[in-house]
Amino acid sequence: MGLNHAVITVVNRDDLPDSGASHYRKCLEAVRERTPEVTLELLCSDLAGDHQALHDLLNGLELEVFAHNVECVPRLDSKVRDHRATFEQSIGILKEAKRLRPDILTKSSIMVGLGETDDEITEALQLLKDAGVDLVTIGQYLAPSPKHLAVDRFPEPERYDEWSKQIEDMGFLGWACGPLVRSSYKAGELLAKASARLRTEKE
Repeated sequence: MGLNHAVITVVNRDDLPDSGASHYRKCLEAVRERTPEVTLELLCSDLAGDHQALHDLLNGLELEVFAHNVECVPRLDSKVRDHRATFEQSIGILKEAKRLRPDILTKSSIMVGLGETDDEITEALQLLKDAGVDLVTIGQYLAPSPKHLAVDRFPEPERYDEWSKQIEDMGFLGWACGPLVRSSYKAGELLAKASARLRTEKE
């Protein structure tokens, strides 16, 4: 296929004792063995907040990016996310991933149009930065069906430019903001740019 970067996404496996961590690891190791030249990004669940499972997943694993999406601002957790998931728990997983593996870039994503305010977006970004997150994306929420949560707003493209500038000023290594941006949007390019920034900072 000629890939140079692959994003491995998961489904929640809260039915398993380790929330699927061992299976995710086996999948990543298999991909690495077959395509050692491909950089890998794991878009992971919150592992039910289990830090031991996270340790077992990341310990010694060859991985370039660990991603987990907070999805929305903290106030909207109960409205948007499954009751088992919270912003605080997600931040805890991202922070612990960076503590365990400071050599791996961490990444998260926020959707807009769910009822948040611009100030709440800024606050959420700061919480991500404080947790050591390196890469962030912001994109437009689109309701999958009339039965789902209705879209609250459609920010103008200029607003995404303002968020990009804000993110840059906060010191994140990489970002992508736009109506059609999703967490894996141009993930390989985002990694390459972040890696280049890291090299520049070390010089």
